[in-house]
Amino acid sequence: MNSLPKRISGRLLNSFKPEKKLRQSFRLITGLVPDNLALYKQATCHSSVARLNKRGIKDSFERLEYLGDAILSMMVAEYLFSQYPFKEEGFLTEIRAKIVNRESLNLLAQKIGLDELVQFNQTGSAHHSVYGNCMEALIGAVYLDHGFYSCKNFVIHKLIKPHYDIEVLISTITNYKSKLLEWSQKTNKDLKFKIINEKDKKFTAQVIIDKKIIAKGFGFNKKKAEQDAAKKTFEQLNLNINLT
Repeated sequence: MNSLPKRISGRLLNSFKPEKKLRQSFRLITGLVPDNLALYKQATCHSSVARLNKRGIKDSFERLEYLGDAILSMMVAEYLFSQYPFKEEGFLTEIRAKIVNRESLNLLAQKIGLDELVQFNQTGSAHHSVYGNCMEALIGAVYLDHGFYSCKNFVIHKLIKPHYDIEVLISTITNYKSKLLEWSQKTNKDLKFKIINEKDKKFTAQVIIDKKIIAKGFGFNKKKAEQDAAKKTFEQLNLNINLT
């Protein structure tokens, strides 16, 4: 009569081992012990392998990614705002973009070992940015599991400070106008920059490609207005800054 309970308890113990290991992995990455492990499992599960829940929705990372994207952007913005009190909005926006862009988050996920926990169909059509997406989803999971301040501590002290050299990012701010000119030459596009407004020391610039207005940019001098317009053109046309 005693053998059955022992056998059952042994099976239960074996079933707990993978979860214990997974919990330890997330603790090492985040510095926090997961309370709701299901959130972290969902954060690392791509839709290509996710199962349908009772509501007929796949328990993949997309919803957590949406939340984590907003939280990361806000926390990085606040961090830069406090660290650089005399820098203008354009500078802060540029540095934040360098930290939270998909390529950067892909690399960060691999640095901290998150890529080893991501589940996706590698023979299928999983998006190339899956690691960066899961990075954002993990931030969403930490936020829901431990709250704002613990999540902020994770983002700033486990992700930003150890893995980003802000001064290096500052020294490599992208010259969008130059990049756009290179792209236009390679693709045989007729590219023009036009200042259309100059009032109260505020400038408005247009980017015109093949006689079509693509984007407008603004700045306190012509150069900044053209840079802003060029950056918005990259976003509008979904151009890869590294492929120009």
